[in-house]
Amino acid sequence: MGLFSKIKEGLKKTKQSIGFAFAQLFKKGVFGEDFYDELESILLSADVGSATTQTIIEQLREDMTRDKISSADKANQYLKEVLLANLYDEQLELTTPSVILIVGVNGVGKTTTIGKLAHNYVKQGKSVLVGGADTFRAAAGEQLDVWCSRAGVRLIKHEEGSDPASVVYDAIASAKSKNTDIVIIDTAGRLHNKKNLMEELKKINRIIEREYPQAQQVNLLVLDATTGQNAVSQVEIFDQAISIDGIVLTKLDGTAKGGVVFAIAGEKELPVYFVGVGEGIDDLMPFDAQEFVEGVI
Repeated sequence: MGLFSKIKEGLKKTKQSIGFAFAQLFKKGVFGEDFYDELESILLSADVGSATTQTIIEQLREDMTRDKISSADKANQYLKEVLLANLYDEQLELTTPSVILIVGVNGVGKTTTIGKLAHNYVKQGKSVLVGGADTFRAAAGEQLDVWCSRAGVRLIKHEEGSDPASVVYDAIASAKSKNTDIVIIDTAGRLHNKKNLMEELKKINRIIEREYPQAQQVNLLVLDATTGQNAVSQVEIFDQAISIDGIVLTKLDGTAKGGVVFAIAGEKELPVYFVGVGEGIDDLMPFDAQEFVEGVI
């Protein structure tokens, strides 16, 4: 299955929900106030978010009024263009060496994302090392073991309950000694409370900056697409702690509310770099805004 086919397949639930609603709306062929009210309801129901929905509606209204659009096909094309304009369309470009810090709450799919991401870079001919700094969750190390074995990459981990920062320190030291291209760091999603978690992430962030200043550091937040607007609030919390560079959106194939991609771009001004569209090791795709919009409408 090709790249576009996988994304298209992964967006099937969103397409069946939003795409069908769009099609029914455009079929009416009347573009007055009722059209924009109904369009607003569709976008909100898809978790596009209130502020971003208003931006999209205003842009579309202005464009269609200016060009006196009266056909369904034209209106559909104009909506695609406005939606595309409200997404970041950029790929994650890594230099060598790089450190990718993976953060996110428990249950969003951080471990599987790390395995898939490592696999992606191995396929590109990069050497990859994973640091298992989630030392608080039982079985976290074992799960990473499985994914790292599947991806064919080295794993540095310590005993459960040990200091996460020491794992990061050792992972960086190992990567330096072996001239490893990319280090991917796993982190905890929950400690005793939110404050403890954020302080731990800040500490890890400082160690990376101090011990490996020559490396490009990228902080990626993993979000579960099925959680909708709750995912947007998570961006704010993690960004305050360590400054998020981009998003990995998992379980996109499991939701009819893929519009959260627009909310992240519009409200949080962050690119979505990767999307998860299945359980397989090859099912983490670089996000492509054009393909996403085509897959939804």
